[in-house]
Amino acid sequence: MGIKNFKAKSAIEPKASENITVRDFMMVNMYKFTKGQSVLEVMETLLKYQISGGPVVNEHNEVIGIISEGDCIKQVSESRYYNQPMDDMNVEKYMVKNVETVSPDMHLFDMANKFLSLKIRRFPVCEDGKLVGLISQKDILKAVLELQGHNWNA
Repeated sequence: MGIKNFKAKSAIEPKASENITVRDFMMVNMYKFTKGQSVLEVMETLLKYQISGGPVVNEHNEVIGIISEGDCIKQVSESRYYNQPMDDMNVEKYMVKNVETVSPDMHLFDMANKFLSLKIRRFPVCEDGKLVGLISQKDILKAVLELQGHNWNA
């Protein structure tokens, strides 16, 4: 979808962006983790799929945390400092538990402001208490390029 804007190259045409929501650009096929998984397993997944983190869900697909590269690094540091084996550590101990989620119906530009104000890299997207997607800062950048008619996947 190409947007023509003759006023300013960096602006997005208002009509094209009026109804753009998180749902339009969120990732729906994401890697999810569970509180009982080992941190080593999470590290393998993060590296294998080149992602920086993901939601932790319970058996009802409700978000109970977020685990990131930084959380894994913390485990590595503590493991060495306390001389503990790394394979005994699980996600529940290292995940961030106070997780703010967003609605899939949130306007994309409000989401961009939320990223700026809270300095968070990714948000779980929940509907009726269940995880339905994940939105990251990169998704916002991809959305803007797509709205400008750029083929960022090229």
